[in-house]
Amino acid sequence: MRSYLVIEKDQVIINLITQVMGDFTSFRYIGNFTQYPNTLNTVLKEIPDLVFFNIDTIFENPFQFVDELTLFSENKPILIALSATKDKSYQAIKYGFFDYLITPVSELELRKSILRFQKNNTVKKTTNSICIRSYNDFQYLETDAILFLKADNNTTDFYMNDGTKLCAFKTLKTFETLLPSNFLRIHKSYIINKDYVTRIQFSKSTCTIRKNHHTIPFTKTYLDNVELMKNTLTPYSCLTVS
Repeated sequence: MRSYLVIEKDQVIINLITQVMGDFTSFRYIGNFTQYPNTLNTVLKEIPDLVFFNIDTIFENPFQFVDELTLFSENKPILIALSATKDKSYQAIKYGFFDYLITPVSELELRKSILRFQKNNTVKKTTNSICIRSYNDFQYLETDAILFLKADNNTTDFYMNDGTKLCAFKTLKTFETLLPSNFLRIHKSYIINKDYVTRIQFSKSTCTIRKNHHTIPFTKTYLDNVELMKNTLTPYSCLTVS
């Protein structure tokens, strides 16, 4: 599931963005932010895919904010500028903004911008292998052999079906966009291969992995992915027992 946040003070614009984005069920709303340190911390922590950014009135130097994102974030989000004039459009282009919307924003222009983002950022998850690189060492893993991935600060641990654990010096977010569709993020720190799931316990918010009976927690934030996994795993012959 993708995520987005809004950097804006105008409640009318905020409401319009959240209303239109609500039509795109693949997006999770992180929130609206106006304070520089809190906004930067949230973006670096949550790593949203898309940010709607008022470059007129929120920060004294909005492009300094973009510089900091570039400096500290390995996965800088796609930025859509919101501005009352076209005066900063050249700067926005130079700083890599994906789109530039003039306020007050119309629903049509906003929707077109989101659809363009989706079209340009469609991830084709058809690969059967993934490469873990450490300096000049390249290791290729068959995705079918991966049980789950676990975030460990700025690295990611791969748990394999042969009992081994491999470490990659990349964030979990990096691999989320590279793995095939049977991999679902169910927790801030976990991506799971649903093909190995043997049990989902909603009362305990856990999933059980077939190999070695690993118990993986899930959170409400990613409940849609857990429901998707449940619906694709549950056979028609599933019985309800008391």
